[in-house]
Amino acid sequence: MIGIIGAMATEVDALRAAMTDAEERECGISRITRGLLYGKQVAVARCGIGKVHAAMCAQALILAEKPSLLLNIGVAGALTEEADIADCVIPPSAVQHDMDTSPLGDPVGMISGIDLVYLPCDPRAAEKLKTAAEGNGVRVFTGRIATGDRFIESPEEKKRLHSLFGADACDMEGAAVAQAAYEMGVPFAMYRCVSDTLTGNGQEYALNADRAAAVSRRILKDFLDSWEDL
Repeated sequence: MIGIIGAMATEVDALRAAMTDAEERECGISRITRGLLYGKQVAVARCGIGKVHAAMCAQALILAEKPSLLLNIGVAGALTEEADIADCVIPPSAVQHDMDTSPLGDPVGMISGIDLVYLPCDPRAAEKLKTAAEGNGVRVFTGRIATGDRFIESPEEKKRLHSLFGADACDMEGAAVAQAAYEMGVPFAMYRCVSDTLTGNGQEYALNADRAAAVSRRILKDFLDSWEDL
């Protein structure tokens, strides 16, 4: 069974509507919908905005549903000039760009306790996501995704994150879900469809979030069609 987390209604409500044999239950702050999606057993939850909500939701879903894979989907801002609206970023790992204990001698982004900067994504799932995206005619980038509790508009700041972490997109949840999955021993993968470009802003995001989320759903459908648990 695959656990699927998105932050916003535009990312998950259409998935819930497409499910069959669906059952819902409240688990902490999260409403988890379990059932069949495109023929596969899934549990879908909307975590809300930000790293704390994302981590709480991920832990609740893992404890309640014991997924064999935790998948974080949705939209994000581009960190490179090349990435355009509705392109897809499928990372090998995620990083929390606002985690910073560098005054103590640590590398920027290192998470104290687990002593990791880059939180790994499952390579088999990432490869199948890439195949699903390309099969839909979607251009794929494979840089990291950088997560922090800020909506970033500044092109200079976006370029800094790309340079510092090798990241192609920024969001506000992904690396928090990745940390929860890592610490709880659950394979994890994520992808983001671009909703705002390097020089974009909140208005560009608002105009394109639904379009990017629709592309995200097409990728998910083909991914689920191809995914088999080991």
